[in-house]
Amino acid sequence: MFRRNFILSSLALGTLPLAQSQSSTLDMPAWATLFREAGVSGCIAVLDARGGAQTLRVADGPRTQRRYSPASTFKIAHSLFALDAGLLRDEFQLIPWDGVQRSVPAWNQDQTLRSAMRSSTVWVYERFARELGAAKETEYLRRLDYGNAAVSGAQPFWVEGDLAISAVEQIAFLKRLYLNELPFQVAHQRLVKDVMVGGAGPDWLLRAKTGWTGRIGWWVGWVEWPEGPVFFAMNMDTPNRMRDLPQRQTLVRGALQSLGAWPSSL
Repeated sequence: MFRRNFILSSLALGTLPLAQSQSSTLDMPAWATLFREAGVSGCIAVLDARGGAQTLRVADGPRTQRRYSPASTFKIAHSLFALDAGLLRDEFQLIPWDGVQRSVPAWNQDQTLRSAMRSSTVWVYERFARELGAAKETEYLRRLDYGNAAVSGAQPFWVEGDLAISAVEQIAFLKRLYLNELPFQVAHQRLVKDVMVGGAGPDWLLRAKTGWTGRIGWWVGWVEWPEGPVFFAMNMDTPNRMRDLPQRQTLVRGALQSLGAWPSSL
């Protein structure tokens, strides 16, 4: 099944080129209603590129332009940095656990790139940050044009510090990754996309990553269809902390369902 989906993805990539800029932005009041009904404040940006379309749809347009800490969504870019710098060879290399017991059981063991992405293992990426150093991290961030490219402030800088990115900027980053157009080896971009897979069906593939600072929750990614990808980036306030987190997927699902872009089997 996965092989079939990767073939579909490759076909879409080869036959449905995406324009470099959106032709229009459309406000979606119905999506804003989804947020109100869920009792949360937040925004969503969706670029439906099926069939070569380039309309960016948004709920709370001003907020989609506002930068927030990326939290664990930064693991997408951070994985590329680690691969490019040679900290990781491939998805099979073991990353030894330091023996420190942490609150998430899945973190208390050796990791691979795939498990670290799936379990959002913070200590793995903190180790990458130490090994890369602030200067190299800044260089990579500027090379990507990733948000404000700031590594200052409290650590980890992508959760507690000053790094910030907007939902619209997340969409632009994801689109370049989908097209293998980031300034990294194509093999590394394909590997990171592989470890982002969160579900698959006969004619669709979901690649996505959650994030949470404790105050702001994220879900970013895309659904690949034979006709092309549908990119999404949402963020929301989480005053009720972990009780609010399931709304991330619920709200994205509702928005994409309204476009016929969410898998019925997911």
